[in-house]
Amino acid sequence: MKDEDIRAALTAELAELDELERLSAESRAPVELDQTTQGRLSRMDALQSQAMALETQRRRQQRRLRVQAALDRLAEDEYGACITCGEDIEEKRLALDLTTPTCLDCAS
Repeated sequence: MKDEDIRAALTAELAELDELERLSAESRAPVELDQTTQGRLSRMDALQSQAMALETQRRRQQRRLRVQAALDRLAEDEYGACITCGEDIEEKRLALDLTTPTCLDCAS
């Protein structure tokens, strides 16, 4: 893959992550604990949904950091080199995940 194609794919992923973050903001809002508007089980469901939304947000933020780090490596002309040993990362490995920072040997 060419650098500009990689950059475009990573930038598109960042935009998608930002959009998902925007769309899911309401599901992470504090749960209203007013017993007059909902029962105990409904509140428990709402709390569970909120917890899942918060975990999803955490994972999305982790992914965002990986994507940004890959873009930084691309800008520094270090993309495709293992951040641990400096050897080239296998193309098949990068094809599976463009944000992969290490070669297979260093990942184990």
